[in-house]
Amino acid sequence: MSKYDQYEGFQVQSPDTWTEFHKNKFDTKPFGDHDVEVKIECCGVCSSDIHTISGGWGDQKFPLAVGHEIVGKAVRVGPKVTLIKEGQRVGVGAQSWSCLECRQCKNDNETYCSKQLDTYGAVWPDTGIVTQGGYSSHVRTHEHWVFPIPDALESHLAAPMLCAGITSYSPLVRNGAGPGKKVGIVGLGGLGHFAVLFAKALGAETWVISRSHSKEADAKAMGADGYLASGDKDWNKDHLMTFDLIVSTANSFGEGFDLSAYLALLDVHGKWISVGLPEEATLNIKPQDLLGNGCLVGASHLGSRREMIDMLQLAADKGIKSWVETIPISAENLGKTMQRLHKNDVRYRFTMTDYDKVFGAGVCGQLY
Repeated sequence: MSKYDQYEGFQVQSPDTWTEFHKNKFDTKPFGDHDVEVKIECCGVCSSDIHTISGGWGDQKFPLAVGHEIVGKAVRVGPKVTLIKEGQRVGVGAQSWSCLECRQCKNDNETYCSKQLDTYGAVWPDTGIVTQGGYSSHVRTHEHWVFPIPDALESHLAAPMLCAGITSYSPLVRNGAGPGKKVGIVGLGGLGHFAVLFAKALGAETWVISRSHSKEADAKAMGADGYLASGDKDWNKDHLMTFDLIVSTANSFGEGFDLSAYLALLDVHGKWISVGLPEEATLNIKPQDLLGNGCLVGASHLGSRREMIDMLQLAADKGIKSWVETIPISAENLGKTMQRLHKNDVRYRFTMTDYDKVFGAGVCGQLY
């Protein structure tokens, strides 16, 4: 018998069998004074899950349960917890720990902490225990990385906001998206659809930039003010130097991707911010491409606790609804869902649901 508490979850054994999930028990970290134990209700499906279990982002620690868009109930809180109350509906995203003492952590940049730990696939200090994700019965983590979910948000719609939502929201607010600003969103996928929803909610003039016109109707339904198809002849001609900000959510750039044509859209000192992480893609930047408008090229990683809480409240206040398909969690359904996402057969996020039917309705202590 393990000396540690154990949860139950659906794990992948290796990259060679990344579409095969097995229901196993696994160790979890010792419960700390600042920890919150969450009984999971549902969990969004993220492309990061596929990149991880397929080996696309390098070696991982298997067996591994992925999933980091978690919504559930706080069933236990540590004696020093002040941010979360027992019984509260809460969320956990892609990050589960940072030092909270460094310069970055103290300046609402805790996602850039050099000691940060991911919700799955990281190793807890002093134990060697590998963090396991949200395709599981429970998750246990530090209160700073557990977020109250507003009553107005349905769980299955809130779940994808815990990673895809915050990944899109943070670069928008940090780079001035709002009234009087023209914002471009490159790619209308799981990330891009949130970028459109939040850019509009923040009051920006919002345009979608995609390779073809196939998603134009969806973009307009999400509230986009305009649409550019980069496959059209002279597609950027009428918009040169008119955008204040472009957020790239693209999961692939494709053959012949011409970054200079996108950068030319930016006004003087306008910003290109990347949040998509294609496995093998590179951005080839010529110094000459930056001179005409003095544009700036950067990236963004998740978002702070403050930004997460603000984003969820904005979604609640504005009635923002994720475009989500729900799927009952099971080993078979997880495998099929991963294959569908790999083929881009999704509009625009998946959320795994019906956890009680698989893991039971009891609290965590009944599992050990």
